[in-house]
Amino acid sequence: MTGTDGPIPGDQHPSAPPVGRVRHPALVYLSGCLLFSTGAHFFIQSRLGTDPLDVFALGVLEHLPLTIGLCQAAVAIVCIGIWAAWNRRRPVLSPFLTFFLCGTLIDLQQWAGLAGYLRLGGYPLVLLGALLCAYASALIIMSGFGIRAIDLVAITVRQRWKWPFWCGKGLIEGALLLSGWLLGGPVGIGTVVFLVFVDLLIEPCVRFNQRYLAIPDRGFAVPAAVVPATPTT
Repeated sequence: MTGTDGPIPGDQHPSAPPVGRVRHPALVYLSGCLLFSTGAHFFIQSRLGTDPLDVFALGVLEHLPLTIGLCQAAVAIVCIGIWAAWNRRRPVLSPFLTFFLCGTLIDLQQWAGLAGYLRLGGYPLVLLGALLCAYASALIIMSGFGIRAIDLVAITVRQRWKWPFWCGKGLIEGALLLSGWLLGGPVGIGTVVFLVFVDLLIEPCVRFNQRYLAIPDRGFAVPAAVVPATPTT
């Protein structure tokens, strides 16, 4: 199962998990969506700031009669277009499934008041949210399906330019954060926590899952898409 109709640009890791211990990618993906939505719910309930994408969306809403969902979808379309052009691949739709699924789960958790049962204050809640979002992002990437649009571009940056994943992802989200702030979007300590901790922890979470849980990496560690060479005559 793959959300890109083929390999995601990445690089090979020598520590492949034993064949008998491979986890099913659908379970890895769905677990990632559930944990990511929970982390996002904790961020919202902490009231200390939201992620850079939402800062950008809320900033745009200060000037245009749109919705947060439309703004996020527009960013996703741009990122998928960049990924497709860079890798000479067809645009993919699976990131929009992740967008819809996580959004629906967040709405359900908001309605159920899940964070209230933990009886945690703002700062512990935002730190727990960061840990969950980082680990969940690692699971979604490792599933090889429905990888979030920004992460797709960051994976390509990692492969093509040999940058750390957090660097490519942080560059994109930093640009969204700065643009959103200039447009009037709200920025808080939670925004900084998301930008720093989530981006930095994703790759360590991938390595942890590979080494200790034997979850195969179908996102980072598959061969890069190769453009066929022109036949010679």
